[in-house]
Amino acid sequence: MYPLATAILKACDAAELDWCLRINRWARHAGVRRLFTVVSRLGDGIFWYALILLLPVIYGRAAIVPALTMAITGAVGALSYQWLKRNLVRERPYISHAGVHCVARPLDRYSFPSGHTLHAVSFAVVATHFFPELALLLVPFAALVALSRVVLGLHYPSDVAAGGTLGLLLALASLVIVG
Repeated sequence: MYPLATAILKACDAAELDWCLRINRWARHAGVRRLFTVVSRLGDGIFWYALILLLPVIYGRAAIVPALTMAITGAVGALSYQWLKRNLVRERPYISHAGVHCVARPLDRYSFPSGHTLHAVSFAVVATHFFPELALLLVPFAALVALSRVVLGLHYPSDVAAGGTLGLLLALASLVIVG
């Protein structure tokens, strides 16, 4: 839909192919494949929805604003990445390159940006802002979600970088709004 953006993304495809192939090869190992498949599945939303629901149970009334902030940030993030995917239409690496193997079922057709990474970063930033002790769990998990997207052949590294950047910006904006 946007010719310049499409041309830039095609150039990135070629530039990132070697990295995609190298990282995707990790999935040949059964243990690695299982780990990243589980992490990716949890990153579909299960982990984050559970966290949003559990925060008020664990922290009481003090977690209501953080949980609502995460939920609203997540909704804005979903609308944002869906709009970008529909308009930038970057095919997933396993579709464009025969050497990249799809190891897990994608949730949608296009790859740019990574919605999993967007949500992982935005939720981790918002939650750890309010509850810093959760960083020991959430930061490594968010990093694993981001890495899983490339390991499983579903995204290019730039998809993950863009998703992470958008997630960070959304989280920071929501924290500014909340105060």
